[in-house]
Amino acid sequence: MPEPHFACPRCDSPLADIHCDACKLQFPTLDGLPCLFADPDATLGEWRNRWQLALAELEQNAEEAARALQACSDSSSTARRLQHLSSAYAEQRRLLEDLLAPLGPLEAVAKETYLALRTRLPTHQGLMSYAPNVHRDWCWGKVENQASVDAIRDIVGPRSSTKVLVLGAGAGRLAYDVHQLLEPELTVALDINPMLVLLNARMARGDTVAFFEFPLAPKTVEDCAIKRFLAAPAPAREGFRCVLADGLRPPFVDEQFDLVLTPWLLDVVDADTRQMLAHINRLLVAGGHWVNHGSVAFRRPNVEDCLTLEELTELTDANGFTTVATNEHDGPYLASPASRHARRELVSTAMAEKTGTVGKPARHQNLPEWLVTARAPIPLSPAFQSQITATQVHGFIMSLIDGKRSIRDVASVMEKERLMPARDAEAAIRGFLIKMFEESQAATRNL
Repeated sequence: MPEPHFACPRCDSPLADIHCDACKLQFPTLDGLPCLFADPDATLGEWRNRWQLALAELEQNAEEAARALQACSDSSSTARRLQHLSSAYAEQRRLLEDLLAPLGPLEAVAKETYLALRTRLPTHQGLMSYAPNVHRDWCWGKVENQASVDAIRDIVGPRSSTKVLVLGAGAGRLAYDVHQLLEPELTVALDINPMLVLLNARMARGDTVAFFEFPLAPKTVEDCAIKRFLAAPAPAREGFRCVLADGLRPPFVDEQFDLVLTPWLLDVVDADTRQMLAHINRLLVAGGHWVNHGSVAFRRPNVEDCLTLEELTELTDANGFTTVATNEHDGPYLASPASRHARRELVSTAMAEKTGTVGKPARHQNLPEWLVTARAPIPLSPAFQSQITATQVHGFIMSLIDGKRSIRDVASVMEKERLMPARDAEAAIRGFLIKMFEESQAATRNL
């Protein structure tokens, strides 16, 4: 049975038993799964931070629901909902502790510390960001899952694939279905999120995992928190491998896969699309195929990077590929049977053949070198200088918040300190506090 040939995500040297001789680094495993980050200790530390924060939030949610319950009539529907939620949050905390036990142990640290210390991981990639996908993949999503694997099967056709890589496999159902349906000798499911990778591995082994779903718009009181039992239809065939790594720095030796699949990835990651195409190109054997599957909804800061499907196809054909087939299907997306909220997606599936090679992609860097090494001087750029002044003002405002002063009181102090006229200060302080309030709300939703 073939195994993936790993390369060091730091220096690209081939690994022997996930050890890099050049870097003198033994990469860790998580429940036996390779953990191939350029800085594995730091990255796993960041994920532990997010895990700790998720646990703290679940505990806080349980306590808030319990406190609210005390003010309700025992016979009211609201009381039933709050009782149900309080119990579900508490149990979900225990279930999450069990699922992510390989990440531990944890130390008790205040939740606010984790909120303050933002990490190098993608800001949109919270530990629980894809919890709805977990339930869709392994519980109630038969229609959606079947539509996706049918689209892959129809576009790949009778071609025989020996080694398949799924970049950004998420909760893993599509990777599992492709492995079962196309019957390659090896399928590698890679994702950056340890919760998703650990769950995927357990599904592939044939385990059943209990996990709560908290629908966005529950249909009934009981639907506000539903204990689901997640399981694959059967254990995965031999040759299914899960890897914890960053898809922007795929840790593989060049030209070893004959099929690379990117489901809902290119338009989600914070990376230049040309660089992603170069990575995919180098991973494929000559004549290998790349299949992109998803809604193609690019939302980038720069307008020129917000590609349409037509532009993505042109870019593909200009970077070592020739597009050979496309199809589209319209269907439900994350349509939980317990929720009043769902959406429909027009999903595109496109296959391109590797017909040429491109230059070696630049090494992806999440942060500049002076931040990574911690030894080079911190540059005092104009933007930093402006931010320093703003932060000092914000710090002064925050120091005046004592639970007694109003916005108007704080504005008066600002005027006395000759920082700003009270009339202007009141509006500025209100705007600052609105931003602080909204960010604190968003932080709890981004777990």
